[in-house]
Amino acid sequence: MTETPDLTALVAPEAEALGFDLVRVKLFGGKGDLTLQVMAERPDTRQLTIDDCAELSRRISDVLDALELEGKDPIEDEYRLEVSSPGIDRPLTRLKDFSDWAGHEARIVLLAPIEGRKVLTGTLKGVTDDRIAIYLAKHGELDVPFAQVNTAKLVLTDALIAATRPLSMDGADEEEIEHDDEAMDAPEGADREEGHN
Repeated sequence: MTETPDLTALVAPEAEALGFDLVRVKLFGGKGDLTLQVMAERPDTRQLTIDDCAELSRRISDVLDALELEGKDPIEDEYRLEVSSPGIDRPLTRLKDFSDWAGHEARIVLLAPIEGRKVLTGTLKGVTDDRIAIYLAKHGELDVPFAQVNTAKLVLTDALIAATRPLSMDGADEEEIEHDDEAMDAPEGADREEGHN
C-alpha cells in the first residue's frame, strides 16, 4: 500500500467541510485494479452512515473530476473510490489516536527495530510529546517515537468491543465508486451515482 500525501491534501478539506475527521487515505493495487481508500469518521460517533459515505464520495469525485478536466489528474489509471468508517479494529494513523485509545491493545510495525523489535503488540499507555508509550507483556513499557511508526492498528479484543459503541448497519457500509471513462458505479446496497472520469 502507498501513502498518498498529495491525495490526502485534496481529500482532507472535503472531509472537514462535512465535519468529518479524516483517518486515512491510501492508494493500493496494481494497474487495472487500483483502489483509492478513504477512511473518515464523525468525531462524536467514530463512524459514518451510508449517506455520509455517499456525500463524501461525491465531493471527492467532483474534485478529482475537475482536476482531470484541467489535465491535472493525480491518478492517471482507472481506479475504484472506496469511502468508509474505520471500523472497530481501526488503523491508528494520527498521534492523537494513540492517546484516544490508551488502555487498548495495538499492533505497531516500526520502520526500524527498537530494542531488537520491529513489531510491537501490547497495551497503549498514552502519548507524551511525540512519543507513544506501549506496554509489552514480557518486556515492559517502551517509548516509541511517532515518526518511527510504519503502520499501526487496534487489536480486536473483548475489551475493545465492550468499549466501542455498537456500529449501526449504516456505519458498517462503504461507498465504492468505479472511476473509468464511462461511469462511476456504487455497489449493491449503496446509492448509485453517475459521473465521469
